[in-house]
This record gives sequence, C-alpha cells and structure tokens, in this order.
Amino acid sequence: MRRKIPSSSALMAFEAAARHGNFARAADELALTEGAISRQIARLEAFLGVILFERIGNRVRLLPNGERYAAQVRETLDRLERDSQVLMGQPRDGASLDIATIPTFATRWLIPRLGRFGELHPNVTVHLAERMEPFVLAGSGFDAAIHFDHPAWTGMRTHHLLNEVLLPVCHPTLLGRNGAATLDDLPRLHRRQNPDAWQRYARETGITLTNPAIGARYDLHIMLIEAALAGLGVALIPRLYVETELAEGRLIAPWPNGDSISKTFCLVLPEPVRLSPGPLLAFTEWLLSEAQTTEHASDPHYTSTISEL
Repeated sequence: MRRKIPSSSALMAFEAAARHGNFARAADELALTEGAISRQIARLEAFLGVILFERIGNRVRLLPNGERYAAQVRETLDRLERDSQVLMGQPRDGASLDIATIPTFATRWLIPRLGRFGELHPNVTVHLAERMEPFVLAGSGFDAAIHFDHPAWTGMRTHHLLNEVLLPVCHPTLLGRNGAATLDDLPRLHRRQNPDAWQRYARETGITLTNPAIGARYDLHIMLIEAALAGLGVALIPRLYVETELAEGRLIAPWPNGDSISKTFCLVLPEPVRLSPGPLLAFTEWLLSEAQTTEHASDPHYTSTISEL
C-alpha cells in the first residue's frame, strides 16, 4: 500500500519557513525563490487538508497546528539526516552499533576498553550516545543500552555487568595539608543524586562522621573525580572509575571500601542475545568478558553470565 507521506521538498520548505517565521529567509536558506517556498507550502496544506500558516498581506504567521507539525517534521528530518550520515560513513563491508549509556561509565570504563573490541572486530563501528535515565529501547534507534539495573527495563533482556561499590578517595596533598587528620576532619564531597552516601558509608564501616551531610555537591561522578583531583575534598567514587588514578598515585584511598552495592550496571537488549544480529552478539560477548575481568579483580567470587547467553 502506498504511504501517505508529503514530498521531502515540501517538508523541507515548511520546516525552514516555520523555523524562520518568514518565507523569504526560508527561500534564501534553501536557494529557492520565495514563490517556490509559497507553492511548496500550499501543496503541503492541500495534501494535509490543514492550513498551517495564516497569510496577512505580505506577512505569514504559523498557526498552532503548524507549530506542532513543525516540531514533529524537524525531529523527523534531523533523525533522517543523522541516519543518512551514519550510513554514508560506514565501510562497505562493515556494520555499526548504536549504544546508549551513562556518560561517566562511558568515559571512565567503556571507552578506554573499546580499542580491544576494535582489534577483534575491525569492521564493527560502535556509536555511543548519552542517556541519563532509563527509556523504552524498542523503537529508540538504539541496538542496546548500558545502564543501571532498574524496574523500567522490565520486559527487556538485562545482563549483569558490574557492581558499583563506593570508595573514599582524595588527592595525596589533602592529607598533607591537614596533618594527621581523620576522615571526619576533612572536607567531604557529595553526589547530588546520592545524598545519603556518606551516612551509609559511616554506618557500614563504623567510621565516625560528626555531620555526614556537610560538604559541596555535584551532579555527576566525573565532577566528583575532578574535584578530588583538584584537592577540594574526599569523594565517594565507584572504584572502577578511578583505578588509573589510584594506580598512578594521583588519588589515594587510605580508607576501606563501602560494604553495600550502590547500583548495578547492566547491558540491556531488546531480545534474547542468541537472536541478536552478529555484530551485537559479538559486542555482548566482548562486554561481558571485560566486565568479568574487572569484577574478578576486585571480587574472586564473581560469576560470569557469559555461559547464560
């Protein structure tokens, strides 16, 4: 059955005119005449059976129906352009994956390891996009998500990757500036989304903190890491984010780990992995192997889920 879709020329003319609020400026952008823009929009209105612009003399005003439709058309054209550019940039014999992930996890753990996946699968390009909150994976344009385990993923296939266990870290000079100060004497840094982390840490470790809630707050773990590196205080950070800084001595951790798991990272797939296309299956197997190596280094009792695929 033939789709009832307006021509791309009419949609582009309408989107430009709606964005500029002016046919002449839309014509300049698209290298057309003002008359051509007007004719394209008239054809679109006839096709839809809806008036999109109010004509007042030589002036035009976008009507409410037109405003809503313009936003939808703009989103569709933007997505089509992105998808086309991705396809144009893909090797002829290659494949690509679009993965949604949490930004700090991507920058501090995933991206430093992606080169190893590239060595194993040089024809598979992995595209990463930031998503801070869970979302509906089906129809999103993403092949998979790497995110926190959450009830919102119910109905999708989740595979355990890593546990987030928090560790207090600071710059070595912070202890030097404060002599033999205890943790209670040092400035403490907080993640805004986890306001009771220090209270929980004190309870688990038995370390006395007179006022666990005092201290500066930051939105992201990456901000906390930079603040700790700048010597601004002690930050509770997932160890997996700061392994390099600890190994190089740029951060130190003279206090014990927390006991509880703050959050769990998981790989989210839209269907059983055995039904996934070859590139996604390869990425899943590689990712679970990397996670197993990381977890095993800190927890000898960790059990891989690779055998469950």
